[in-house]
Amino acid sequence: MSILKLDNVSQSYGTGLHATHVLKNIDLEVQEGEFLVLLGFSGTGKTTLINLIAGLEMPTKGSVTFKGAPVTGPGPERGVIFQSYSLLPWLTVNGNVKLAVDTVFPHLSRAEKAAKVAHYVDMVGLGHAATRRPAELSGGMRQRVNVARALAMNPEMLLLDEPLSALDALTRANLADEIERIWQADRKTCVLITNDVDEAIILADRIIALNPDGTLGEAFTVDIPRPRDRMEMNTDDTFRRLRADVTSYLMEVGIEAKVEGTRRLPDVTPIHGLPSAVKKAQQGLVDERFLDFSELHKVYPTPKGPLTVVEDFDLKIDRGEFISLIGHSGCGKSTVLTMAAGLNGISKGAIKLDGRHVEGADPERAVVFQSPNLFPWLTARENCAIGVDKVYPRASQSERQDVVEYYLERVGLADAMDKTASDMSNGMQQRVGIARAFALSPKLLLLDEPFGMLDSLTRWELQEVLMEVWSRTKVTAICVTHDVDEAILLADRVVMMTNGPQATIGRITKVDLPRPRTRKALLAHPDYYRYRQQVLDFLEEYEHGAKPGPSASRKAAA
Repeated sequence: MSILKLDNVSQSYGTGLHATHVLKNIDLEVQEGEFLVLLGFSGTGKTTLINLIAGLEMPTKGSVTFKGAPVTGPGPERGVIFQSYSLLPWLTVNGNVKLAVDTVFPHLSRAEKAAKVAHYVDMVGLGHAATRRPAELSGGMRQRVNVARALAMNPEMLLLDEPLSALDALTRANLADEIERIWQADRKTCVLITNDVDEAIILADRIIALNPDGTLGEAFTVDIPRPRDRMEMNTDDTFRRLRADVTSYLMEVGIEAKVEGTRRLPDVTPIHGLPSAVKKAQQGLVDERFLDFSELHKVYPTPKGPLTVVEDFDLKIDRGEFISLIGHSGCGKSTVLTMAAGLNGISKGAIKLDGRHVEGADPERAVVFQSPNLFPWLTARENCAIGVDKVYPRASQSERQDVVEYYLERVGLADAMDKTASDMSNGMQQRVGIARAFALSPKLLLLDEPFGMLDSLTRWELQEVLMEVWSRTKVTAICVTHDVDEAILLADRVVMMTNGPQATIGRITKVDLPRPRTRKALLAHPDYYRYRQQVLDFLEEYEHGAKPGPSASRKAAA
């Protein structure tokens, strides 16, 4: 039976020529007890759609009805969980949940209210933290309070507006499993907004894509039996087919408007080219061990004594190789990267690049951080030009400008070169960061979770951009990531790190998949899920604090 209906709904802001049309002619029915997932890129109107269902906004055209009655405002029968936590910082976990109970059930006795609060706090696994305040909770625990508060209102429909997007990958997966468990217990109607395909398939009965133009896209029925185990899904043929179908659709409607290259890269030489005499002396050796991590350690002093964060990290990387570095939070991935960049001192061991020791920062080692660190008052062109003058001192001004414009065009910013960073989205800013790194013509490209702040589908887009530009330069690269699919897509080898402290290399997987690579092509490759399983198995093994056995790193690096 249909519980919610949207009939020819459109939503726009502004009037006349200045009107912005966000949603167009939406026809949608949600069945009672259904778990519906709305999936799409940022800016496709997903949150606007949830706001219309919640009664927080009224449509410009069309109607929204709940159980046959027009939606004219918010109501307790439609509980909403937002992306931000929205907790009152001076109240405890119990206090924040009690707010909802007091509002919806004012006639209950104090004891009945307390029992109801305790029931929902226990349901989300926070009984042990009931008297803590939000400042004492992790991000995942705060979002659990939000879930408990919404459930305590006993809504007939639960509306979830990207509730997991601000959380790390492990917490996100655990909380998604928790939401599915709660949904199965109560069979409330759920509508979830997300940009994560795997999350959508894990949770949904039905997935509907939102197109970039604000219309409803293709609908996908999820026929995978519940409960759905994440590890088992990796070997499930239905999951693989559905994942490929959804991914292909989203890429076709959102990504495959490729950048047309019209500029040519000038033939100019950066100053950090290896001197010819040194190059001849090291011929045959440099290519095979272009980047050499030798028994690398990082030790920090603490009041309780020395703390070894990274231990016995030993890795040899050939010229032009792309390495993905993956592991759980706190395993020292970024520490290794910052040592390679010369931004963090080496406690023991050595790093050699092109036959010379890494000592201090140098433009021959370009870094792209999670945050692009642009000057907000400068344009894309001006931010990208920083460092180019130093790297190409013998080039003319027009040649340097050609280098800048070439890479900005390659990352899809041909029409936005003169836009200031402050006027750009996070995704556009990160494109500038990638262009700036390549414009330095580095010997080594270091990427520290470069897409970690972006939604899943924007990450896909920039991964394609990165692969396209890298395929032209074949610069030696290391990318720190927590995303298994990203690691495999980018890498020639995936290097997996054990948990910290005393983190080291636990396993190395060679990715023998054809290049150039696209996400669609990899999902169709018969070996792709075998590589994915190897990485998932390793991460699951170390998920609960496992430590490596003796000489694990030496075995892994061999």
